[in-house]
Amino acid sequence: MISVKSYLPPPVCRQEIWRYAGGEVTAAEGLLDECLAEIEGRLSYRVCWRETAVHTDGKICRFDGFSVPSASLSAALAGCERAVVFAATLGVELDRLVAKYGRLSPAKAMLLQAIGAERIEALCDTFCAALGGTTRRFSPGYGDLPLSCQRQVFDLLDCSRRIGLSLTDSLLMTPTKSVTAFVGLTDGGIITNPNKCSGCDKADCPFRGDL
Repeated sequence: MISVKSYLPPPVCRQEIWRYAGGEVTAAEGLLDECLAEIEGRLSYRVCWRETAVHTDGKICRFDGFSVPSASLSAALAGCERAVVFAATLGVELDRLVAKYGRLSPAKAMLLQAIGAERIEALCDTFCAALGGTTRRFSPGYGDLPLSCQRQVFDLLDCSRRIGLSLTDSLLMTPTKSVTAFVGLTDGGIITNPNKCSGCDKADCPFRGDL
């Protein structure tokens, strides 16, 4: 069964926004305030998901109705008998604002992009926290998990109809501030290795979190 939920906006972390923007807190705080005020009430914070059985053998993860080849995902879900596949999106309004200010104010467009990155991460964190005990989330494109498995995720969740999330022929999601991911369900409410960056081998990523 596919579930769908709309969330209230999670608390904003300004420090994370500046991290995504590639700078420290600066005199541009006033511009950030303007951007945050402009997006208020315009983001959708929607998630659709499905719980599924999962079996891993070190190289392949098998879910209900499909399987994906990935040693990285197998390691992330090791020991789990159940998993959740989910998709989250902020909706189209942020993309429209970024396009608008890309012409009028590149600095504002850059900050809106950073806000979007912080907002979608906060939404995913809120969703996973509500599930209880989970492994860290693992998205297509992390480690050796092929980006092409996006198609299987979209088929499983019916993302377009459920939350208005589409996949292009080049495997890009629209709206752009969206995430798909797998999380394993753990016993006893224990969160295993919660840092989502720990399963990615891109050590030079500027957005890599503390491990």
